[in-house]
Amino acid sequence: MNRRSFLKTSCGAICLLRGKAFGADGHAPLARFGLVADVHFADRLHQGGKPHYSQSKQKLLEAVRVFNESNLDFIIELGDYKDQDEAPKKARTLAYLDEIESVMRQFNGPTYHVLGNHDMDSLSKQEFLSHTRNHGPANGKNYYAFMQGKLKCIVLDANYTKDGADYNAGNFNPSHAQIPGKEMQWLKKELADGTAPALVFVHQVLDRFSGVPEYVCIKNADEVVETLEKSNRVLAVFQGHHHQGNHSFRNGIHYFTMKALVEGSLPDNNSFAIVEVDKGLDIHIKGFHNCKDRTMKRLADTR
Repeated sequence: MNRRSFLKTSCGAICLLRGKAFGADGHAPLARFGLVADVHFADRLHQGGKPHYSQSKQKLLEAVRVFNESNLDFIIELGDYKDQDEAPKKARTLAYLDEIESVMRQFNGPTYHVLGNHDMDSLSKQEFLSHTRNHGPANGKNYYAFMQGKLKCIVLDANYTKDGADYNAGNFNPSHAQIPGKEMQWLKKELADGTAPALVFVHQVLDRFSGVPEYVCIKNADEVVETLEKSNRVLAVFQGHHHQGNHSFRNGIHYFTMKALVEGSLPDNNSFAIVEVDKGLDIHIKGFHNCKDRTMKRLADTR
């Protein structure tokens, strides 16, 4: 898709989004939010000498422009927000983080972050969190929950080593991620608190049963998924990390892996989405560029 075609498509989509709910049922949705994953911003060449990393700022600017014109409740990025130089220096890494965060803050509403492994490639979690902003009480937290109207949103952090330590300044194995015991107990408590339907956001992949590569999956994914299923509250999990994207469904829960924003050069490539949860608890995804439209029906396998 060239630039002209994209602008025509996006303008049409914005008109649709401004008009009424995706389901065209005339009812206000439970939530509408913007979604991006794997921005990987840095002023360096991508693998194979391609300029994808440095183009992520322009891609996110385009996404935020669409988000600001689409009457959203919030936007959220699913981790690997920034990257680093081949010979990393903390000061430059922080500069990349500040630069891409300045784009995110152009959204006229609440913003949220999910921690990804590359967010700690030369920084600590605290350093990353002190240079980014989550809305309200979630600010400064690596995992947290918030209510969006009658919908509960739960953000997880799987960036822990085998011994349960935080990923810290490159001290981690990118193929090992886990939700540690303390966070699991917190998750169970959040799911037991109330009856509102819930969405879960995490960077690494939980649906290992879907056949995705093992190295992109959370090591104790089976335990986490069992907890989500037992709650009978979770509508969907939104995740990143696996740049190609994916969708699966099991026991009433959809697992939507967002395609990476960083992949591919402009003007033909970008990836972002607007997600709507309607009153019937169906989830509608309006995708842009490499992210395709999808409707995820409640209690129905749509694979």
